[in-house]
Parts: sequence; C-alpha cells; structure tokens
Amino acid sequence: MADRFAAFRHSSYSRYFTSRFMTAFAAQIVSVSVAWQIYDETQNAVYLGWIGLVQFLPALLLVFVTGLASDTFGRRLVMGLAILVEMSCAAGILFLAATNQFHPVWVLALLTLFGVARAFLSPASASLAVNVVPREDFANAVGWNASAWQMASIVGPVVGSLLYGVSHVLAYSTATVMFAAASVLIFSIPKPPQRVSTEPKTLSVVLGGFTYVWKQKVVLGAISLDLFAVLLGGAVALMPVYARDILQVGETGLGLMRAAPGIGALIVTAVITAFPIREHAGKILFVCVALFGLSTVVFGYSTVAWLSILALVCVGAFDMVSVYIREILLQLWTPDQVRGRVNAVNSIFLGASNELGEARAGFMAAKWGAVFTVVAGGYAAVGIAAAWSVLFPGIRKASNLHEGNPDA
Repeated sequence: MADRFAAFRHSSYSRYFTSRFMTAFAAQIVSVSVAWQIYDETQNAVYLGWIGLVQFLPALLLVFVTGLASDTFGRRLVMGLAILVEMSCAAGILFLAATNQFHPVWVLALLTLFGVARAFLSPASASLAVNVVPREDFANAVGWNASAWQMASIVGPVVGSLLYGVSHVLAYSTATVMFAAASVLIFSIPKPPQRVSTEPKTLSVVLGGFTYVWKQKVVLGAISLDLFAVLLGGAVALMPVYARDILQVGETGLGLMRAAPGIGALIVTAVITAFPIREHAGKILFVCVALFGLSTVVFGYSTVAWLSILALVCVGAFDMVSVYIREILLQLWTPDQVRGRVNAVNSIFLGASNELGEARAGFMAAKWGAVFTVVAGGYAAVGIAAAWSVLFPGIRKASNLHEGNPDA
C-alpha cells in the first residue's frame, strides 16, 4: 500500500499545497459573494454572464505570455505575485462594498484584473508542483492537488454564502486575508530548481507551448479529450432547470446537486492517493471519460432526486480519475523549460470547455429542452472517448504513468 501522504514529506510541497488550497478557497468566496451581491443590487442576470466572461478573456488574450513568464522568471515568483494581485482585487471589492460604491462597472473592472492574475497563476501553479516534489511522489501530489481544488469548490461557496449572510464586508475581508496568507506561504518556499528558458523571445518561443502540444500527440490528445468531453458533456449550467422544473427539489436540492460531483471526486481522490494507478493508465482514462458521459445520460433522464444526485456523484468520480491521469501525462511528458507555456495552453482549453460548454448547454436547452441537451451531451462524451482512443493510440498504449517522455 502506497504512502498516501508521500508528497507532504517535503516541506516545500506542504506550503505549496496550503497556499493553493487557500487561494482556491478565497476565490470561491469572492465568486459566490460577488455574484449574489451584484444580482441582488441590479436584478439583472446579464451581469452574471459578464462575471465569468471578464475572468476568462484575459487567459485567452494573454495565453502567449502567461506560460512564458513562468518559464522565464520562475514559477514561485509568478505564482506569488499573481496571488498578491488577487488579494489587491479582493481588497478593492471590499472597499467598494464597505463604502456603498458597489457599481457593476467598477466590480467588473476589478474582476477583469482578477482574471489577468488568474491567467498567470494557473500555468505557474500547475508547473511549480513538479518542482517541489521528487518525480516518484508526483502522482501522489497530483491527487492531493485535485482534492484541494475539489474541497475548496465544495466548501468555499458554502462558507462564502454563510459569511455573506452575516456581512458582505466579512466575506470579502476573509478572502483578502486568505489571499495574503497564501502569498506569504509561496514566497516562504526555498527557490526550487527549474530549467529556466534562456532562448531569445522570438515568435517561435512565444508559441512554444502550442508547438509542443501539436507535436506531442499524447499531450495533444490528453488536453483536447478534456476540452471536447466537458464542452459536450457538461451539465452544470442546467442544474437550476432540473432542480426547479424537473426534480422540483428547490434551492436545497440544487445545493446538493452542485456538491455531488465534488463529493464523488473527493472519494476517488482518497482512493487513488492510497492506491495509485500503476498499469493500463491510458485505457482507464478512456473508460472513465465514457463512464462520465454515461453518468451524465443517467442524470439527464432521471426524474428522481436520489438517482440524479447519485449520477452526479458518479460524474465527479469518473471525471476525477480522468483528470488525475491527464494531469500526470501532461506534466511528465512535458520538458521543464516549456512546461509553463504548455500549462497555459491547457488552461485555455479547460477554460474554453467550461465557459463554452455552459453557453452550448444554454443555447441548446432554449431550443430543444434541458433533457435532450444533457442526454445528447452525455452520449457525445462517450463518442469522444471512443474516437480519441482510435485517433490517439499513444494514450491508449500508455501504461506506467511514471515513465512519461524520456526528454521531459
């Protein structure tokens, strides 16, 4: 039986993990509090769409420089500075809320800057992980990193809503303090070894992440598999429709539905950190993506609350297995000197799958209904898994996750 706490034997990783968890937790508090307050004060749902869009667009527009920055200036430095910018944005929102100047334009401006910080944070954070743990403990670290995100995504919105219920000032103050503590933890990590890119900053170097992803079919397949599976199979955007109109479980039921995928992911994380996947990783990846799609189909057809919640638990569980395998494939097949740029490309693909997936679900549901949209998306995810297993045989043949690319 593997040591499920292997990664935490390294103090640098412990600080990194705690910082990453606090950052994700604080971001969830800001997200839920801003969404509630801006809608409560404007009664205009358009602003809710803008909240997500202004935070995603910076990652898209800056994709050519965010990863390059972490490869050039050091991931610890970039991650620490990005968290400080997030702290400043949270403090700015706190000021607007405390002084009754919570105007959507100013809030969206701060959230745009928050999106810029997140665009730099994401590739730096993902790339730093491999520099603070030995290769043999990296798979364990990936499992814990995923559990940190899942726990923050489950508990963060709940805590944020409770804090907001007491006082919106308390909610934003808590987030600001957590961002500050997270940045201190990152800067307290001794400077880790990193192959810093010293190439001249030509266009080919800036595009290095895209170039590498395109050439390495295992990496391309792993990233694009997630893009299309989530883009077509995601059902999160339509959960309110199911809660109100189909299952008729109200707001409490909606809360359980939103928590269910995270619960499934946490269960799987506990299992795979104790019993890491040793063999047939590529085949397991495709099977789990297909089961993710089938679980979505069950949720789409269900008219019984307990079955719907169980299906969503399975959605999160199977997605977590595929995320775990894809993350290890991505990091260990990528040379250190381009890892930041490759992770920036991955961040764009992930963001696009989530944002565009929500748009796809909304537009399709408006025309053909929620049930058809979710069921069709689930079957499409199954089809994507089958197609990618043929198009990318290198992934299907991947067995030992620790072997990776010998040049990485």
